[in-house]
Amino acid sequence: MKAEPESRIVKGVDVKFSIDDLREMEGATSHWDGVRNYEARNILRDKMQVGDQVLFYHSNCKAPGIAGLATVVRSGYPDHTAFDPAHPYFDPKSDCASPKWFMVDVRFVRKFPRVISLAELKQHDQLRDMALVKRGRLSVQPVRKAEYDFILSLAGEQ
Repeated sequence: MKAEPESRIVKGVDVKFSIDDLREMEGATSHWDGVRNYEARNILRDKMQVGDQVLFYHSNCKAPGIAGLATVVRSGYPDHTAFDPAHPYFDPKSDCASPKWFMVDVRFVRKFPRVISLAELKQHDQLRDMALVKRGRLSVQPVRKAEYDFILSLAGEQ
């Protein structure tokens, strides 16, 4: 899951969200809102389940890469930010009766000792077919177990 760790103002609101921000939230938990891509929405809505592990990726910054881990604590439900005209992720075509956008809740697990950069990820043959390497723009992406395990080894984890 990708988030932007550096300040970016949308409709007067800073949408910055880093792994440190997640760690500092009450219960180290937050909803993952604002996804406005149908493929990523389908992953949130249909595939992510409570207990799934998440690679927390810092995107749209000087050194993009995987910063740590989170876990899904609530599976897909309607993204209320789509209905709020004052919210940066408001979608005027959204309808409460038939929600178009969904989100999940995630909880901080741990921050890696270092960010594993996208450049480093691209150097490993084991990750050449990873969605992040092949289709980097999608904000929520599936990760195969072998890829996940390899990334944990890069982070010095088991």
